[in-house]
Amino acid sequence: MSFGRKTADVSADDALPGRSGAVQVPEAHFVNGASLEPPFPEGSESVVFGMGCFWGAERIFWQVPGGVTTAAGYAGGFTPNPTYEEVCTGRTGHAEVALVVYDPQVVSFDDLMKQFWEQHDPTTLNRQGNDAGTQYRSAVYTTTDGQRDAAKRSLDAYQSALSAGGHGAITTELRDAPTFYYAEDYHQQYLAKNPGGYCNHGFCQVSYPGD
Repeated sequence: MSFGRKTADVSADDALPGRSGAVQVPEAHFVNGASLEPPFPEGSESVVFGMGCFWGAERIFWQVPGGVTTAAGYAGGFTPNPTYEEVCTGRTGHAEVALVVYDPQVVSFDDLMKQFWEQHDPTTLNRQGNDAGTQYRSAVYTTTDGQRDAAKRSLDAYQSALSAGGHGAITTELRDAPTFYYAEDYHQQYLAKNPGGYCNHGFCQVSYPGD
């Protein structure tokens, strides 16, 4: 997944036009059988994480206790209902992301942020390992005011830990969640369907300090 190496941001005027129809989403999560689409269970919350390749990012969060469902998709750009090939050109503005729906009574948002920070390198702009391009950027797209405030505190705390370890500045895009577009069927829970598939996620060498 290392093709599509455009690193300059695309403008709305220059973005690909996309299409009106969305991709067909599988009825059930391949791993846990939950629905990939809303409505989600009462009391659950959702957040969208960009951590580079969405295959590995999604797997991280379907393994978290308290996770309700996950999905691979695209967000943060301009092109409506983009295809994977379009996103890889860098001309949609979208990042590869994982939608994470979770039960806040079982897993805290801060616990999710711990997984987010520790399992990728948020200091590399538009790159994770050999994957380069704006679609691989680090991003947190929040859906509630509480999430937004907690994410900002979390970023500050992790930046302090990184700085203490001699690492650089966080490049993570943090903002309210834009429209989430589901990725094609074959991307959903890809690493469960293809256990030997590509993944470059793993501990980033700096522990998240928590609250």
